[in-house]
Amino acid sequence: MKAWLEAFRLRTLPLAFSSIIMGAFLAAREGSFVLSIFIFTLLTTLFLQVLSNLANDYGDFVKGTDNDKRVGPARTVQAGLILPGQMKTAIMICSFLALVSGILLLYFSGAFSDLKILFFFLGLGLLCILAAITYTVGKNAYGYKGLGDISVFLFFGLVGVLGTHYLMAKHFNLLNVLPAISCGLLATGVLNLNNLRDIDNDSASGKRSIPVIIGFKTGKVYQNSLVILALFSLFIYLFLTYKKSWQFMPLALVPVFTIHLMKVNKTEVHRDLDPFLKQLALLSLLTTVVFGISVLL
Repeated sequence: MKAWLEAFRLRTLPLAFSSIIMGAFLAAREGSFVLSIFIFTLLTTLFLQVLSNLANDYGDFVKGTDNDKRVGPARTVQAGLILPGQMKTAIMICSFLALVSGILLLYFSGAFSDLKILFFFLGLGLLCILAAITYTVGKNAYGYKGLGDISVFLFFGLVGVLGTHYLMAKHFNLLNVLPAISCGLLATGVLNLNNLRDIDNDSASGKRSIPVIIGFKTGKVYQNSLVILALFSLFIYLFLTYKKSWQFMPLALVPVFTIHLMKVNKTEVHRDLDPFLKQLALLSLLTTVVFGISVLL
């Protein structure tokens, strides 16, 4: 059981949940928060995130990316704790659970009363499952072609935030794109830190992540841009929806992000970037919570 808990990588859940919580806050601001939808959205996201982690564990092992030179936490298949066949079975089970949870989410959201909405979100859900698996699994794994950043931005940002809001509020608000962009950029920042840490091993294994393509130094410039643009998008939203001064509570987090980026920029040893992944993931969740409180007050 311990090996499976390691494979699930539950520490990645705060980042995955950030976009759902953001979307829920935006719906609550309009008086449209629905607890049942929130619970099943979180549950579906949990299954999708665990599915992605299991697929990455298996896919990187098959491609030889996970080896004794890997910097990050040991992967279970590579370490021999879980057999490849067992991991494939777990991937199929988790895909099924994500699908069932997603269907229940659509049922409780009332999507079954509108076939267009039902098929749109059902197709989106299937795309999420496919994206979680094919990030590292298969001959055309997009994570090995520098496309992982786009996927994370879309699913951890636009899809998570706007999808959650729509299922609760039953309408689309163009301004919500700004906090959705913020969530997506911060999540992409966590992925980029991961790729900066693993740049040497990824390059040797043929995995063309963004840092492998643009280099370590430029990769850190890219990291700064992701975080700064994420905060900028959030503050533009707060400015455009300004009502009370306390809406700008998230400004208090700017010094924290500044210190974080300064430490990242000073780090030259690739493996020493590892602690900053968790730091940025937690900062992303904290930003979402502070933002949510500020717009509800």
